[in-house]
Order: sequence, then structure tokens, then C-alpha cells
Amino acid sequence: MTALLAERAAEVVSAAQQLLTKRMGAPVKLSDPMELSGSGRTTVLRVRVAENSFSLPRTLIVKQVRGAARDRRTGGLAPGVASIDSAFLREAVSYQFTTALSREQRPGAYLIAHSLPDRLLILSDLGENARMTAVLQSGVEPATRNALMAFAQALGRMHAATVGREADFVALLRRVEVVHRVDGIAQQAEAAISEVPGLLQRELGIEVPGEIAERIVRGNRLFSAGRFRAFSPSDLCPDNVMLNQEGARFLDYEWGGFRDATLDIAYALVSFPGCLCDFELSRERARQMVEAWRSEIVGVFPALADDEVLAERILEARLIWVWLTTYWFLPADHTRIAVAREHGLSVPRSAALINRWAALAEDARCTGDDVIGDFADEVSAMLEERWSE
Repeated sequence: MTALLAERAAEVVSAAQQLLTKRMGAPVKLSDPMELSGSGRTTVLRVRVAENSFSLPRTLIVKQVRGAARDRRTGGLAPGVASIDSAFLREAVSYQFTTALSREQRPGAYLIAHSLPDRLLILSDLGENARMTAVLQSGVEPATRNALMAFAQALGRMHAATVGREADFVALLRRVEVVHRVDGIAQQAEAAISEVPGLLQRELGIEVPGEIAERIVRGNRLFSAGRFRAFSPSDLCPDNVMLNQEGARFLDYEWGGFRDATLDIAYALVSFPGCLCDFELSRERARQMVEAWRSEIVGVFPALADDEVLAERILEARLIWVWLTTYWFLPADHTRIAVAREHGLSVPRSAALINRWAALAEDARCTGDDVIGDFADEVSAMLEERWSE
């Protein structure tokens, strides 16, 4: 750990000690900080609880986000607040919401303490577990299959446990002055609806048929409506999925919220569109994942017991994800491309886009939807021609 990181870690540990001491009513001492991850504005540490008079876990995770401060007098956001504050507040609310679930239903760590003015979260430690990225990258069976099945089952359990609880989540958001309809991914999907047709025309010479445009608008509504709404962490890339003896556990809830649950299972089928992934998923493995997910949620969403209904909804969700990933990665826009998480499964954006459109075409044809199949084939072919020049 560099001197700068050590200084930053010491500040975070000090803030966490003060927060826990205030909450517990007695001194709490933390030691041995270990940096886990983070960005230029986020510090994530594992710390050991060295001294406390309470039954705190032996180790904790401390996450602090730097950014514009809240006004300590009013509790409101200070002028010039950056977007990071909205993300932090949404993550804090998401952890409050999921911590209120029973232990068996929680999708990840639980919240021990938090400070909105300090943008500080203290969470339970999920331990030294494997990230799904490493397991998928290894390609070793049956570990890869088990990881994907655990991921799908954990999604289903989370969805089933949170159906009908959106009002509780919205109430928590309102308490911290976050407008519940503000969803970063949904906003980008809305922008993609208007921008991608122009991108396809300029970059590939492709006109978007009216029927496809209508299907995109319907797919976009899954972020704000839909028949199968449930809680989602929203960022379900493999780096945010831990695997342990309890199955798959989800990290990072900065864009957590309620949306149609089919978006989450489709996210994996599209090879994690928020990343530049190109994980090869056979049709049989995809079918197994969908069945594992459905087995957990069919009790609360009985309509999805119908194979035709399920296939239509997942195709609709896949279409909007492929549309959104095109918005992110087709233009040579370094700002958009830079937001993609890079890891061992990353490939050039050309490969990711070609393969995602090709896989969408195959899935559409298997469900008897030639309209999407023909269009996706055309886009995939033109992308391949463009990048082969």
C-alpha cells in the first residue's frame, strides 16, 4: 500500500471507528486495513475489529465514497453536488432495504452502520470468496456450470423475496431525498432509443424498421414498469458476484432499484452488457440458467410457467440490452467506453458487439421471431464488415 493509500485508509478507518463508537455507545477500535477494490473516488477496505464490547463480526467491510458533501446543518446536498452522491444514496438505501430481509433472503452483505454526511458504509464481510469472473475465466467444469447455476438461482431468490415491496424501497429513497424514478441505467436506455437509430445509419448504413423501433420502446419500459417487478442491484457484471458455500452473493448496489426481473436474467444471457465481456454461453447452458431462475420465481410470477410467455419476455429484455450496449460501444466515444468494467473476460468492443447481435439473432429465430432475427443478423453482418476493413 502506497503512502497516499495508507493515509487515505487511515482516514477511512478513523471515520468508521467514530461511526461505530457513536452507534454502539462505547469505543470500537479497528485495525489491519486491507484495500480490496475501489476507484479514484471510492475506497473499500477489510478491517479487523480489534476492540469492542459488542458482538460485532471479527472483520468488516468499510466503503467510503468521496464527492460533494452534504450540508451538515440541513442534511441536504450541498450546491454543485456531483452524480456520485445520487449513486451513494441509492446504494445506502439498497443496503437498508436488503438488510431488512431475512438472512436467507438477503442477496449479499448486510448493513451494520452508515453515515450519509460522510458517505460511509460499514458492511458485513462475505469473506475470502471467489469472484465469478475468475471462475468463468478458468473455463473449468463443473465449476463454471455451478457458478452460472448459483448466479441464476440467487437472482431468482432475490426477485421472489422482494416482489411487492417496491413501496418500502421508494419510502426509503424519499427519506434521503432521492427521486425514486431516477435510475441511471434507465436514463441511458432512454437516450439509446433516440440515438442508436442515427448511429446505425451513420456507422453501418442501416435503417431501423418501424416494428423494431416499437419493440425497443416496449423493451425500455421494463426499466420503469413491467409485470414482473422486483429488486435488482442493476450492476450484475461478474466482478460484482461472489461465490461461496451459500451460493452467489451480489456486491455494489449503486444503481439498485426495482425493475422487471427478466432484465436481470437476460443480462447474463447477453454476456453482461455493462462490461466488455464475451463469455461463450451455449444455448443449452442458457436454457439451464433460465430454468434455474424460473424455478425460484414461478411461485410469485405464475405467468412465467408458460414457456411461450417466458421466451417472449426474455427476448424483449435481450433486445433492449443489446440496443443499450450498442449505444455504449458502437461510437468511438472514449468517455462511454471507459465506463465499461474491464477484467479477464474483456474483449475488444468490436468482438463484443458482433457476438451480442449474432446471439440475439439466434435466440430470436429459436423463438420464431424472424423480425428481430433478420434485423439482428443484418446488424451483426454489417458490424463484422465494418471492423474487417
